[in-house]
Amino acid sequence: MRKYLLMICMLITSATAMAQFEKGTWILNPSFTGLNFSHSDHEKVKVGINVDAGCFLADGFALMVRGGADWSKPVDKYTLGTGGRAYFNKTGIYLGAGVDLSRYRYKGGSHDTAWRLGLDAGYAFFIAKNVTIEPAVYYNWCFNDNDFSEWGLKVGFALYF
Repeated sequence: MRKYLLMICMLITSATAMAQFEKGTWILNPSFTGLNFSHSDHEKVKVGINVDAGCFLADGFALMVRGGADWSKPVDKYTLGTGGRAYFNKTGIYLGAGVDLSRYRYKGGSHDTAWRLGLDAGYAFFIAKNVTIEPAVYYNWCFNDNDFSEWGLKVGFALYF
């Protein structure tokens, strides 16, 4: 039932949305697949889920907010942040940057909070007028502890409306 509801929502959105990187366009970029593979000195390899949402304030430039959660062992991580994306010549190639606040909860019950600066580069491959698959590479530098800095590859999809 959920699959059918998701397909209906995507069809309605694609019929009414404009898939351009123009001022006033909204973007929703979930990584439902969970393909957010990364490596850091602390976690080695993990699989996570993130959601970005934002609005194009000018042609080719979007202001984004993001949230994420990762329930890997032995550390759970929750992230909230903001940033921007710049798209080049409506080709789908983009560069992004942002600042995140991450909360780490360890198996023993202790907590840690860290600020991170993130950079990413990717491509928005259109599979429909307003739906994209977006592979990207990224690096998140942790201000507090370099063990929490990470790099990786993420794959998600985006809806433009």
